[in-house]
Amino acid sequence: MSIIAPFLALLVVAGIAAYHRWSLAVFAAIAASVLVVCGLAGASFAATVTAGVLLALVVLPLLITPIRQALITRYALRFYTKILPPLSDTEKVALEAGTVGFEGELFSGRPAWKTLLDQPKPELTAEERAFIDGPVEEVCRMTNDWETTHVRADLAPEVWDYVKRNKFFGMIIPKQYGGLGFSAFAHHRVIMKLASVSATLSSTVGVPNSLGPGELLLHYGTQEQKDFYLPRLADGREVPCFGLTGPTAGSDATSIPDFGIVCKGEWNGAQVLGVRLNFEKRYITLAPVATIIGLAFRLYDPEGLLGDEKDRGITLALVPRGTPGMDIGRRHFPLNCVFQNGPIHGKDVFLPLSQLIGGEDYIGHGWRMLVECLSVGRAITLPSTSSGASKLAAVVTGAYSRIRKQFGLSIGRFEGVEEALARIAGNAYAASALSQATASAVDRGEKPAVPSAIAKYHCTEMAREVARDAMDIHGGKGVILGPKNYLGRGWQAAPISITVEGANIMTRSLMIFGQGAIRCHPWVLKEMQAAQHPDPAVRLRDFDANLFGHIGFAISNAVRSWWFGLTFAKIGGAPGDDYTRRYFRKLNRYSANLALLADTSMLLLGGKLKFKERLSARLGDVLSQLYIASAMLKRYEEEGRPATEQPLLAFAFHDSCHKIELAMSAALRNFPIRPAAWLLWMLVFPWGRRAQEPSDRLGHRAAALLMSPSDARDRLGDGVFLTPCANNPAGRINSALAKVILAEPVERKFLKALKNSDIEALTFPEQLNEGVREGWITSEERVQLEELRELTWDAITVDDFDSSELEAASLHRTQERQRERAA
Repeated sequence: MSIIAPFLALLVVAGIAAYHRWSLAVFAAIAASVLVVCGLAGASFAATVTAGVLLALVVLPLLITPIRQALITRYALRFYTKILPPLSDTEKVALEAGTVGFEGELFSGRPAWKTLLDQPKPELTAEERAFIDGPVEEVCRMTNDWETTHVRADLAPEVWDYVKRNKFFGMIIPKQYGGLGFSAFAHHRVIMKLASVSATLSSTVGVPNSLGPGELLLHYGTQEQKDFYLPRLADGREVPCFGLTGPTAGSDATSIPDFGIVCKGEWNGAQVLGVRLNFEKRYITLAPVATIIGLAFRLYDPEGLLGDEKDRGITLALVPRGTPGMDIGRRHFPLNCVFQNGPIHGKDVFLPLSQLIGGEDYIGHGWRMLVECLSVGRAITLPSTSSGASKLAAVVTGAYSRIRKQFGLSIGRFEGVEEALARIAGNAYAASALSQATASAVDRGEKPAVPSAIAKYHCTEMAREVARDAMDIHGGKGVILGPKNYLGRGWQAAPISITVEGANIMTRSLMIFGQGAIRCHPWVLKEMQAAQHPDPAVRLRDFDANLFGHIGFAISNAVRSWWFGLTFAKIGGAPGDDYTRRYFRKLNRYSANLALLADTSMLLLGGKLKFKERLSARLGDVLSQLYIASAMLKRYEEEGRPATEQPLLAFAFHDSCHKIELAMSAALRNFPIRPAAWLLWMLVFPWGRRAQEPSDRLGHRAAALLMSPSDARDRLGDGVFLTPCANNPAGRINSALAKVILAEPVERKFLKALKNSDIEALTFPEQLNEGVREGWITSEERVQLEELRELTWDAITVDDFDSSELEAASLHRTQERQRERAA
């Protein structure tokens, strides 16, 4: 034993040093001291000396920088430059755009939770609260989604007028330009509430406040452009749209074939230098009603009128409606969600250079401008829309499941329905926390490129899952369209959010991990930048520092992964209270796992990793679920750790953990280099994959929470339109829940007495009369049961129509023309 003691001691010290990330010098000093103690304690002298020599041979060359650079770094740099994957211009811009927030900590293997928890809780100002309680509430009352989607195929004229007059289109425009100047959090809350009423309404308001002329002008416009356009956009005199996507350029937006040629032409009666444009765009939201069109195109200068460079790159312009050569006005019809959307065509459209966004200074910078603005807009509009729809579906489906009865029981009492209700509750809770987190990041001044991709993908996917489960629970109530249906149009529209602003398939497989691995990793981007430095001495020095920082980081994460796996993440420092501390520890483990898997994948696969899209998608899933779980814990802390919310947090958190382990398991089972996969499995899953789906017991608690009034249920539904009014059947069902629950004991008593009686074939009013006469119920209870019947029928009734009401107006016009010709 005395022979191996020094080596065991050295190994233990190395593990502790790696776990705590001590510097190499500190490790060397402590390791040497431990070896001295081993020798004094009676360990074999020869073994102690051998261990000391081994320590010196490893540590000293690494501590002496010139030796380290000559023996290791020089060759490592040469190898690194060979395997460094070539980056397209699109990828370079995407990587350089945006900022890194807390998501960077999730790649660290040791997240600084204090950084997250110290971030201030988002709050609405008095003015923002008044706007949501006033104009937003009023426009929700005004909007009849059935009339919008089936009768008009558009918002009602009075709704259009109202949103313009109340500056809904100017939420992001500062007050100095006549806008509302709202925070991103207020923007999020407005879109969320509108989405709970009508996807058409939320899209119409969301687009002008997202990626479009307003956002681009704010960041890049000339002062003249800002002074002219921003006040007109704020008060609705101008309705904006932005043309990016075309028939052959969708997700690969940088390949747009639309082009402009620098030339001279006539503008407002004068000969000026400008651009002659040819373009074909489609899927452009608000295009049919837009008065100012933002346009992305590639600019060429064949005659050298602006300089020697011929291909000037992607550039952005503002095209006023009515500009000669532009054809606009026809509509697409996106899955019965009738927000204005359509194609734009242009042939030989001339614009002066003053119509280029940012003027001549921003020629060729269009892609960067779009990516930076997209990271902000994508963090709010689609996540908020999905969150609003999910929250509404959660509380209303819970109420419906309590009100609707089959076989004498509320359908929510059946375990099959309960299982779906629990999923709805967990997804709505997660989407709410995630959408709030990304909006808050924007308010902190971040341009959250990676979190916005996470939020866009997962909020829209969770909303689709919620819609599916809600439709399953409602059955025919959800299927039969009409004024009483509050789910059908949302179910139809779910694929739209999945598709726009970066298709979800692409976002998951290419963007989340593809950007995150480089942008968020503490060393990778630094190494890439160092390896490309033009000065050889600086290149070697910087690469050396980053390389060995990265090596220590990787060793630390390997040790931490193994230790957390071995101890089931039950040991280690973590914030939180007695309830949540275990959750933070789990995330510490998964953070170390992610960092280890990412490092190993990049090291072994190099440039090939960008083509391993399934692996990238699975590692992106790990990063995403880490971020979602962090957002949920942050929300729980901000709400004051409410005990009543714990079933929701627990269900959603365990679901995230299960998805994390499934993703890591799939990544390792399919990792192309099998020996590395076996080693990684032992480090990541020393006891095997342990995380399971949320238990049935936990699902029961989460589902029950949706079916009974409580402060936790109120918080889950906070921010959506639940006012019971003629245009809001969902609000009426939700408001009926408390009265239905109060009437349930009376109903059970009455039905039991009725079953044991010999009364036959009486109508419900006659049964109630008999119940009062026999003393089963009192007169007051009779009134209560009559109200219960009325509330129940309002909840379960569906619409029916005369055939002529379902015929398209175009059919009537065609028939009328045929009759005229026949006459």
